[in-house]
Amino acid sequence: MWQRKLAVLIFTTTATAGVAHADALADIKARGTLVCGTQNASEPYAFPDTATRQIVGFDVDVCRALAQGLGVKLDQRALSTDARIAELKTHRVDLLAAAMAWMPARATQVDFSDQYFVAPIRVLVRADSPIQTLNQLAGKKIAASEGSSSAAVAVTRLPDSNLLTFHDISSAYLALQQHKVDGLVAGQLILARFANEAAQNHGQQYRLLASPVYEERWGVVMNKNEPALMAAVNKILLDYDKTNGLQTSFDKWLGTNSVYKFTRDYKVEPIKAQ
Repeated sequence: MWQRKLAVLIFTTTATAGVAHADALADIKARGTLVCGTQNASEPYAFPDTATRQIVGFDVDVCRALAQGLGVKLDQRALSTDARIAELKTHRVDLLAAAMAWMPARATQVDFSDQYFVAPIRVLVRADSPIQTLNQLAGKKIAASEGSSSAAVAVTRLPDSNLLTFHDISSAYLALQQHKVDGLVAGQLILARFANEAAQNHGQQYRLLASPVYEERWGVVMNKNEPALMAAVNKILLDYDKTNGLQTSFDKWLGTNSVYKFTRDYKVEPIKAQ
């Protein structure tokens, strides 16, 4: 008799657990709202507009496209960098379009959609520097922010250079200004900001080396084992690109209509480990 009761208990518990594991896509559609997380202060990806006080930017546009593609309203949440994965795993947000690059360690915790952005890590040098290529950095001093992905990449991708790390990116940039290093390794965006500000405010000239050291690939991030949501997100991203929405947003925040004037040479496709 007790064996039969045990079997019934196991069956009931298993069935209840199966019901408890809801389908995230079904939940979003039933709720009628997509809760999409972005970073809270990462211009031009997600940052407060001084006039409207609303969070705007490239990642916010991605969240909006996802909500429209799912046929639901958007509840956009601004998150700190450290809180992004925690907020997702505790189901306080459904998805993240939050300047998150695919990394092996992250991929063990969460799943990434197809890429919607590629963020190059590059090297900034003084305009009068004879250095033109990455190979010419061999034996040269290069700076990076301590603990950054750029510093980690420099160790493996520029092994013949002498890497000096600094407490923060501003200190690393100061080392370049003071001729203590020959180049600064960081994300393309922050380097472009430094170069633009130096030219406008101080008359100093810097330039980016043409070839990237590495390319970080960003995807929409979701909890693991959500195949229906993953398929829906990938289809929306592909449609967003095909209908020129992604390019329009890129041009506004990063490309021809922005101060950065970057060009987009990537497409929406599966992220491949480099």
